[in-house]
Amino acid sequence: MSREKTDIVLLLLAAAMVLAPHALHLPIWLSAAVAAPLLWRTVITVRGQEQPPLRVLLPLALLGVAGVYLSYGSLLGRDPGVAMLALLLSLKSLEMHGRRDVFVFVFLSFFLLLASFFHTQGIAAAVWMLATVVMLLAALLSSQYGAVQAPLWQRLRLLGQMLAIVIPFSVLLFFTVPRLSGPLWGASHDGEQARTGLSDSMSPGTVVSLALSDETVLTARFSTPVPPQDQLYWRGLVLNDYDGSSWTRGTEPVSAGKADIALDGARSDYAVNLQPSGQRRILVLDLPRSIERLAGNPYLVSPALEVSTVRPIDAPVRYRASSSMGYQLQTRLPAVQQQRWLQLPASFNPRSLVWARQLRGSGAQQLPPEAAVAAVLAYFRQAPFRYTLQPPLLGKDGVDDFLFRTQAGFCEHYAGSFTVLMRAMGIPARVVTGYQGGERHADGSLTLRQSDAHAWSEVWLAGRGWVRIDPTSAVAPLRTERNLDAALPPAVASWRTLIGLDGDSGGTVDAWRSQWQRVEQGWKSWVLDYTPQRQRDALAAARSLSPSTIAIICALLASLAALAGWLMHRRQTAHIDPLSALDALYAQFCRQQARRGCSRAPHEGPHGYAARLAATTATPEAHAAMARFLAIYAAMKYGNASLDEQTRAQHILRRLLTQCR
Repeated sequence: MSREKTDIVLLLLAAAMVLAPHALHLPIWLSAAVAAPLLWRTVITVRGQEQPPLRVLLPLALLGVAGVYLSYGSLLGRDPGVAMLALLLSLKSLEMHGRRDVFVFVFLSFFLLLASFFHTQGIAAAVWMLATVVMLLAALLSSQYGAVQAPLWQRLRLLGQMLAIVIPFSVLLFFTVPRLSGPLWGASHDGEQARTGLSDSMSPGTVVSLALSDETVLTARFSTPVPPQDQLYWRGLVLNDYDGSSWTRGTEPVSAGKADIALDGARSDYAVNLQPSGQRRILVLDLPRSIERLAGNPYLVSPALEVSTVRPIDAPVRYRASSSMGYQLQTRLPAVQQQRWLQLPASFNPRSLVWARQLRGSGAQQLPPEAAVAAVLAYFRQAPFRYTLQPPLLGKDGVDDFLFRTQAGFCEHYAGSFTVLMRAMGIPARVVTGYQGGERHADGSLTLRQSDAHAWSEVWLAGRGWVRIDPTSAVAPLRTERNLDAALPPAVASWRTLIGLDGDSGGTVDAWRSQWQRVEQGWKSWVLDYTPQRQRDALAAARSLSPSTIAIICALLASLAALAGWLMHRRQTAHIDPLSALDALYAQFCRQQARRGCSRAPHEGPHGYAARLAATTATPEAHAAMARFLAIYAAMKYGNASLDEQTRAQHILRRLLTQCR
């Protein structure tokens, strides 16, 4: 291809690398709509066809904007704004005519590349971003060359040298320039939405989406024996209100008062390192006895024993906690308060309500609450229910569809439907979301991931208080006894093993996985969570270094500065136009001969100068080197030499210049 076509294809490749991370978070139709213009421009560039006119592009742009509005309900905000930028960038590729359009395209790509960090900020994402930056700079550099352009590998090498100069100083500035206490762009998030983890509501699909995430939630180190796997319930939120499709927390009754707790089980003491989530939730094993006070961010405990901080958790939090595996929670519940956990919306799930009332019976034939719970769990065990990451879609009466038609779902389906049945039977019940299980390590620690997200139920039984019931264990007991992958079908578990989402992949794989998690943890600690307070602590530690250590650090910094200067000098001398480099060598040759007493006359050309130098006093080897030097220079300067020939001539002339001394 011609140089112009090659530059455009390189630019389109860089744009595709910019847009690739966003494809994971855009609607499917929009990802296809963004890819189509790039592919279209590539085809017409290779074939040498004309770009589409404005009368074609304008309707496409308007249709795209309308689609974004229909998908997000707005054109403002983070997600619709990023979608609009992606759409406009792809359409701009069909409207590039001059260098100015190339500049706009590249700068818009840089801005969209920065927006990728809204979604992920891990090491792999950072490496991809760095490679994308190199490609964008290569495309931008290509548009700056004149008639003579260096090969692509030389341009990439030049960019590598530029980054080698910039990156060390960027790292130094990152750790030393005063950090801002708040986000650079004014608002930390869209409203109060958290960055990751369980949300404040539950509907079909909210928990299953986390099962595909391997992100670490917390690590816990136990000073007492680690409880059995089926007792590792990490309490998060208690959801009280149901509107027919979603469970929400609602508000606590005014008369709830202080929690009534009786602890009588084995005690577990552990230290937790909780990763930042943008939420206010503190996770503890069910049921907490005590929690260490957090520095700078006090926590509150609700009557339902939800633990939340005053401010969102935007940096790692370390705390010690103690929990009891056996307990009685709120054994006294007045009838007025019981109504809160018996409410069900009207005109939803009529078949489930009728079936639940028939199952419990009435009058003298009415089943006791414990027997009613056992009857529903027996139905889950006996009917052909299955545990799946891809549950079918449900209609308006979601519980009816799940219990009597699809009979396939994740933990939120089982917990939600079980709680509805309990309330229909007149038994107070609520949903609890959190995490269950965790990956155990040989050193006695435990790692909890987003894939361990779980939902279960609590029912209130007279004399016993709130009792945890996990209906998922009736269908997939291996989920609570071992882990998520043990409860999934073999094909799905094998797929999760292949992509590294399970924790039982073999010794070598687990070792590498554990090592990578430690690297990711260091990345989060030193880069993503490098707060102003941590910077002050690091600088305070640096002031306490010994003089010899400071001298070594200064020597390293001086070496880096010298290396940067050498690379800059080399870049300036090695990447100039080959013809200009030949002229520079010729000028150096003339200065050399002038010091020998044979200066070149202003009117004298290379051949005339060579004839006069032949009559001077010098060794035969020097005369031969002079004659050859001037002959090669004249051929390159005034002949029809190619770019490669001029580049090779530079090396020959440098060697001859040494022989002419």
